[in-house]
Amino acid sequence: MKLAVVGGGSTYTPELIDGFARLRDTLPITELVLVDPAPERLELVGGLARRIFAKQGHAGTIVTTSDLDAGVEGADAVLLQLRVGGQEARLQDETWPLECGCIGQETTGAGGLAKALRTVPVVLDIAERVRRANPDAWIIDFTNPVGIVTRALLTAGHKAVGLCNVAIGFQRKFARLLDVTPSEVHLDHIGLNHLTWETGVRIGGPDGPDRLPELLAGHGDAIAADLRMPRAVQDRLGVVPSYYLRYFYQHDEVVEELRTKPSRAAEVAEMERQLLKMYGDPELDTKPELLAKRGGAFYSEAAVDLAAALLGGAGSPYQVVNTFNNGTLPFLPDDAVIEVQAAVGAKGAAPLPVPKVDPVFAGLIANVTAYEDLALDAALRGGRERVFRALLAHPLIGQFTPAERLTDRLIAHNREHLAWA
Repeated sequence: MKLAVVGGGSTYTPELIDGFARLRDTLPITELVLVDPAPERLELVGGLARRIFAKQGHAGTIVTTSDLDAGVEGADAVLLQLRVGGQEARLQDETWPLECGCIGQETTGAGGLAKALRTVPVVLDIAERVRRANPDAWIIDFTNPVGIVTRALLTAGHKAVGLCNVAIGFQRKFARLLDVTPSEVHLDHIGLNHLTWETGVRIGGPDGPDRLPELLAGHGDAIAADLRMPRAVQDRLGVVPSYYLRYFYQHDEVVEELRTKPSRAAEVAEMERQLLKMYGDPELDTKPELLAKRGGAFYSEAAVDLAAALLGGAGSPYQVVNTFNNGTLPFLPDDAVIEVQAAVGAKGAAPLPVPKVDPVFAGLIANVTAYEDLALDAALRGGRERVFRALLAHPLIGQFTPAERLTDRLIAHNREHLAWA
């Protein structure tokens, strides 16, 4: 089995490698190709990757290359984890929206739109090259904003599934609190990527008993602290929202917070410098503890599980993924991309039925879906007016004058990445 990781020079990659090594019975890789246009990073990451495989006794071969076409040739699955513009672009995404009184964040709001505009054309080019090299290969997208990128891939007819680590993080956390194994925890997970709620926590499968009320009653303070939201949010709604809902439920507070502390991008950039220095140590043969602070917890386990299921292996039959709605949420169009529990196998992902969604969640889901429609149109066709319309439709913006100002700033800060600008 051959897998390729596009963006293999990422500091995330050793987390992925560690999962491949530990879970080799689930996903028996014979060849792993790390593809990245930055040869100096690739050398550091690739060296550590080989040492991790050797340390854990994995017999697979690890190849590094900057040649995308050669790297994906013959691959059974291609994982996408790229960041167009690097951490410098992320720093901009988190900074200039604050000048207009709006959230500065890399996956939602104006910063998220900027990332989508930079990313979608690049990902579609990669996907076309994968299709030419091997039309049967699966594409697993971990590149943010996952919902918009996955929709672009699926709309263009690619064999693609989107992946996020939010759900598996909740699964692991709830398993600890309930003293059960993670495989026993089935989430009623509804919404869009980075806009989700856990409306049930079932033990044993989709029809198992719901332990969410018990979790909220017995562990509400701890869960709320992890989410950095008041406990009242989850108690009054009766659900556990994802961390990203704080940008919607506490917008003004978060804007003030972001204005008064170092950006996450700056923190991550410093971590990356330290991690790359560590990766160059020829004695290092395990992922360093600092990597846990980089983000992406349990990403490797989610990726292994999904790839194994898609390739007919030992992956879990039910997984939270991003895929076409196809009637699952009746208030959305079929071609919207949603993030829900799905039955996953060699034919792809089929969302499981979802009970009627409370209007307090459905309204926001529908609003953000409309924004994503416009964001994808802007990413595919370009143009200032399309950017403006997407920003105006976003519920974190929604006002004419801020949308105008944000449009000008977005284009100014991303001109080198926007062919039409």
